[in-house]
Amino acid sequence: MDSIQTEEFKLSVAGGHVYAKKWSPGNARSDVPIVLMHDSLGCVQLWRDFPESLARNLCCPVVAYDRLGFGKSDARHLPPSFQFIEEEATTYFPLIKSGLSISSYILLGHSVGGGMAITIAANDADCKALVTLAAQPFVEERTRAAILKVKNDFALPGQLERLERWHGDKAKWVLDAWTETWLSPAFGGWNLSDCIGNVRCPALVIHGGKDEYGSRAFAQFIAARVGGVSKLLILEECGHMPHKEKPHLVIEAVAQFLKELTFA
Repeated sequence: MDSIQTEEFKLSVAGGHVYAKKWSPGNARSDVPIVLMHDSLGCVQLWRDFPESLARNLCCPVVAYDRLGFGKSDARHLPPSFQFIEEEATTYFPLIKSGLSISSYILLGHSVGGGMAITIAANDADCKALVTLAAQPFVEERTRAAILKVKNDFALPGQLERLERWHGDKAKWVLDAWTETWLSPAFGGWNLSDCIGNVRCPALVIHGGKDEYGSRAFAQFIAARVGGVSKLLILEECGHMPHKEKPHLVIEAVAQFLKELTFA
């Protein structure tokens, strides 16, 4: 089995330092990294073995980072603004990219990280390909209902400790940053309509047919609205975590998508 070298980084951004990790295969065929964007409760550690599997199977470097306030990155104390998705693309990601000396790259974003990946790709021509997993380009009632259920579940005794394992004393901020933002009536009209057409790179849109946080209308919206070539893949027997529920299918699909683009 080919070796995977890992490196860890602390990168300076507005408001603190961000933790990042890189997986580099010994047999890399490309130096163009795949950059992973995590979901609303996620962090580098919660990608589990997916980054290493991706690096090993695609023979290219993979990078993941904890957004400020999450995982091993520094804490945030104020709630995020309703423009937090756009701010990740325009305020934070350029510093991550510079700090890691990344030029050309591929984005893979899960859930809200998919929305962030779309927004980054719309603003940066250095993004050469885009992959979204269960991405959310607008707010559905299904989204709000599922988030409300999670909020109520976490209010039960002992449940917040599940998040503390990954986020430490930032866990309550992480939970509130997700639930209070998405459940706010003021956020209900948020969508990616204004920027998605500026995505010029090829896009692979993957969505679970049983995604509890959003219907396949999310994936159809993305595939139809991006400004470049798109490919839509619905995994019928899959929920909101395609990379955990169907990792082999996801990696195969990404490998084939990038092979057609001569990235791998």
